[in-house]
Amino acid sequence: MPERLSDEAELEIVQGVLEKISANVSMLVDRDIRVGEVSTSHVTERPVGKDVVHISFKLGLSNSAGESGQGCLLIPLPDALSLACYLMMFSEGDVQLQREKQELDESSKDAILELGNFIGAAVDEVLRLQEDGLAARMQGCQGVRSDVRPALDYTEGSELLVGRAPVQIHEFPEFEMILMVPPLPLGAA
Repeated sequence: MPERLSDEAELEIVQGVLEKISANVSMLVDRDIRVGEVSTSHVTERPVGKDVVHISFKLGLSNSAGESGQGCLLIPLPDALSLACYLMMFSEGDVQLQREKQELDESSKDAILELGNFIGAAVDEVLRLQEDGLAARMQGCQGVRSDVRPALDYTEGSELLVGRAPVQIHEFPEFEMILMVPPLPLGAA
């Protein structure tokens, strides 16, 4: 069983993941996405998104030894909707309207799923650079009520690596992006 990475190495990976997601999605939607200071911690309880419904972009992680785990990226619904609307080339006014309504129709659901594919590819790109042969793939999206833990293939009380960063899309208010994954490399104690 491999040893857990150092805190500095984990921070570097999580920061790389969040920055790669932001860079790839920014290029896709043609809007600036800024990531603030990233922090990491080990927890034994899945974090919750506060105050509003969040979209959980589920990630399947695996390594060359055949070990696997599941994690997710939590983004508040208004911000996920903004990205989906930009992907569908909505006007600024229509994006603002969708942020306020916070309702998903079929086209916005499809756009959020497409966004999830780009998120999964960005996570995979960063993890594949690790010597442990880590890989990631998108496993779908789910709406999660505020202050409710996202559904994951997870044993309660198991350790999770959690990354948090303030993020701002275009000129909208800053929000907290939360990444949660099994400890890296997979199979680490």
